[in-house]
Amino acid sequence: MTLKIYLLRHGETTYSQRGAYCGAIDAELTLEGKQMAQFFAEAYRSIPWTDVYVSPMKRAIATAQPLCDALGLTMQIRDGLSEISYGAWEDQELDTVRQHYEQDYLRWQTDPAWNPPTGGETAVQIAARALPVITEIESRCKTGNVLVVSHKATIRIILCSLLGIDIGRYRDRINAPAASVSIVKFATYGPMLEVLGDRSYMPEYLRNRAGT
Repeated sequence: MTLKIYLLRHGETTYSQRGAYCGAIDAELTLEGKQMAQFFAEAYRSIPWTDVYVSPMKRAIATAQPLCDALGLTMQIRDGLSEISYGAWEDQELDTVRQHYEQDYLRWQTDPAWNPPTGGETAVQIAARALPVITEIESRCKTGNVLVVSHKATIRIILCSLLGIDIGRYRDRINAPAASVSIVKFATYGPMLEVLGDRSYMPEYLRNRAGT
């Protein structure tokens, strides 16, 4: 038996629905976001979970809650799994950011590994706090199934790091829609991606909702 890590992005928020920047904002799930969490719990409750690691942000905790409640699992809260800080861009939509922070935005688009949103975090900084959580999981859980509930940018940076993809390309190479799950198996020759951004467990009316 090997170790499998299930990386689950939190469910829908009003920010993901309208495409506004939301990192450090501690947003709540929408009604549909809560439904996504419930459908995930129903679809994945039969898996023998070893542990559950969760970002401390409300939207991540609320996404993990239905599964943890159903199976009596205890969340391991880790600050390293928090979302990117967008700094001055928080609560702003793309057109506003382009207008008021044009040069920072262009630099961030070119190489977010080293160029942050204005006053925010780089991908390198996110990797530096998120990857130790993955290392902790590997050291504590040599085998089994571990759920990690986190955020769009953080999950994409973790996946790039594990798969040997330049983290400066995380937005270009990896997608992570709301409440999607990606699965990485830690095999003999290292991490292997088995599933990417899957939402087939939820009904079509949720899969087809607009948003980021």
